[in-house]
Amino acid sequence: MTLILNGCILLLKEHQLLKQADIVFDNEITAVTYDSRTVQKDGMFFCKGTNFKEEYLVQAQKNGATTYVSEIAYPNIKGMNALIVNDVQKAMALLGAAFYDYPQNKLFVIAFTGTKGKTTSAYFTRGILQNYSNKKTALFSTIDRIVGPKPEQRFKSDLTTPESLDLFRDMRTAVDNGMTHLVMEVSSQAYKRNRVYGLHYDVGFFLNISPDHIGPNEHPDFADYLHCKLQLLVNSKYCVINADTACFEEVYQAAKATTAADNIYLFAKKGKNTDNVDFVYSSQEATLADSEFSIIAQTVKAQALNVAGLYQLSLIGDFNESNATAAVIGAGLAGAPYELAKTSLANVRIPGRMETLKTQDHGTIYVDYAHNYASMQALLSFLKKNNPDKKIIVVVGSPGNKGVSRRADFAKVLSEYADFAYLTTDDPGFEDPAAICAEIDERIDHQKVAVQTILDRFQAIAVAIKQSNPDDLVILAGKGRDNYQKVAGEDQPYPDDFNVAKQIVLDLED
Repeated sequence: MTLILNGCILLLKEHQLLKQADIVFDNEITAVTYDSRTVQKDGMFFCKGTNFKEEYLVQAQKNGATTYVSEIAYPNIKGMNALIVNDVQKAMALLGAAFYDYPQNKLFVIAFTGTKGKTTSAYFTRGILQNYSNKKTALFSTIDRIVGPKPEQRFKSDLTTPESLDLFRDMRTAVDNGMTHLVMEVSSQAYKRNRVYGLHYDVGFFLNISPDHIGPNEHPDFADYLHCKLQLLVNSKYCVINADTACFEEVYQAAKATTAADNIYLFAKKGKNTDNVDFVYSSQEATLADSEFSIIAQTVKAQALNVAGLYQLSLIGDFNESNATAAVIGAGLAGAPYELAKTSLANVRIPGRMETLKTQDHGTIYVDYAHNYASMQALLSFLKKNNPDKKIIVVVGSPGNKGVSRRADFAKVLSEYADFAYLTTDDPGFEDPAAICAEIDERIDHQKVAVQTILDRFQAIAVAIKQSNPDDLVILAGKGRDNYQKVAGEDQPYPDDFNVAKQIVLDLED
């Protein structure tokens, strides 16, 4: 993989990003990075981030970088080519795609955005496409990044949507490993930070929208959050929209701005306002073990996809039927027919999503990534509806330095559905976890919910399980299968909620 300086200049000019080019010598660029520690000989280094320091550029030059891309010039740096741009994140995305020879063009890319359900929908879709593509479907999700068929080509994700250089590098790796399809999640931050600038998708999904990720280090308000999420539709060949979403008119208009009506598909749950949608799904049976639902194709273009019929899920909760419907439509647009989709979907398991651990004397334990009001409300309301007489015990925390609005939201949903709440640590970052828990606690209705704060997450789970009775439901929310705690800029090892619960139950009931 290489870049030619003249080509870089032309590309940046084409997108009106280049302010100045100071070329000391012409050379072939054979590596790209934004991390000064990973610079290689004849590499291009991107000076990004609000906390960027000139010393990083000095180190990059010592390590072999010959060109830097930055929003400001560094006169003290001698002997390097400098491309000064008005947006280094956009420049990095464009030049990264070019360096890795536009790997997205060799993949059928299906992308999901939404406040909740992205990961579940992505896993469902990949589960179908794995069988359709002869196991040649890559996955970029909140949980895993899968770039090939071998175990060593599967690794844990750091971000829902990574930095552009990492994204295009992994796409290139997937292509080189023989992958033909890619299913990916696209976060609002990916557009806010221009990580996917210039990237286009074969199919783009808008699942839902509700207030989240609003705070000092994320989105300033809901309008900005919605705007960023809408960009996925603007950059998709086919758009699929959950017609039950809030702000539907804005979402639909965004899709129509760049996509022909014939390439826009709408789906919704069976109800009052389904006359004008392409697909209607209807819950047949949802239990604490599995669910069964049907999909009806109401329009000619929907019928042409050949995906209507009866489906089963091994993942509990009728709220997952919407995600499954999305997956079926997405796989259908890639060419997967009904029988294959039906068989594949029934066998999909998702790490950290509604994983169940049944005990002898301490109730049923559910481990789920539910980490905002929308996902928590869907989960707890389903459990309450199906178990009106059972006590609901929830272990939950809230992250630091982001999603500040979630703290009040957790208090609200706990007050609505929980009997006991154990507030604990969940990726506190640079904030005090005790202060985060206190923010949640002060908004909880203590007339309805008994609350205890235990900052050590392992201990919080242990106490919740030990104090539960055989008929109780214990929900471990927010982290799923995350095997770390983000504390003061470091990822501290953590065995994940499911393994913690499994060990505690083993100790109690062995």
